[in-house]
Amino acid sequence: MITVWGRTTSSNVMKVLWLIDELALPYTRIDAGGAFGRTDTQHYLAMNPVGLVPVLEEDDFSLFESNAILRYLANSHVPGTDWYPAAARERAEVDAWLDMQQTTLGPPVGRVFVGMVRTPPEKRDMAAMTAAVAEAGRYWAMVDARIGDGAFLLGDTPTLADVAFGVHAHRWFAMPIDRPELPVLRAWYDRLLARPPYAKHCAQPLA
Repeated sequence: MITVWGRTTSSNVMKVLWLIDELALPYTRIDAGGAFGRTDTQHYLAMNPVGLVPVLEEDDFSLFESNAILRYLANSHVPGTDWYPAAARERAEVDAWLDMQQTTLGPPVGRVFVGMVRTPPEKRDMAAMTAAVAEAGRYWAMVDARIGDGAFLLGDTPTLADVAFGVHAHRWFAMPIDRPELPVLRAWYDRLLARPPYAKHCAQPLA
């Protein structure tokens, strides 16, 4: 049985729950992180020395880092499928976009989210928000261009790359910000919304 440690308002937890439901895997979830605490306990730090969410447990195995968890779930439960192709070059392309999400898009989108959703209006640094939105917009334009005429980020079927970027797409389109017009990206987001696991775990009120 799979157990996921993490609060549902964490984008990194959303990724994992979304993929688990796409794969129709049974699981349980334990609230952790934020107001729930638990991440500084000896038991939790033995699973994740960084003390962040999520952590996935399966039998006597545990794993941290959300994109590593996505890879593990694909490799262990649906090996060689479109979610995470077996062919070296196709898999490497998925990996490249997974890494880009974490290292390139994630930081500015995170700054915008914290500033616009979790910071009171009177305490917001709007100059910093404007700069972060512009930076994130440049990266979203790269995603828009990569999707092109396809249905999903890397072709006609979703991959782990869509999961990694999709959790941020809902926040991007739901936040009260001045976004660049990216119709391909918007159409991709609408296709994600039509997937029940995405709607359930990712398209929720911002918090």
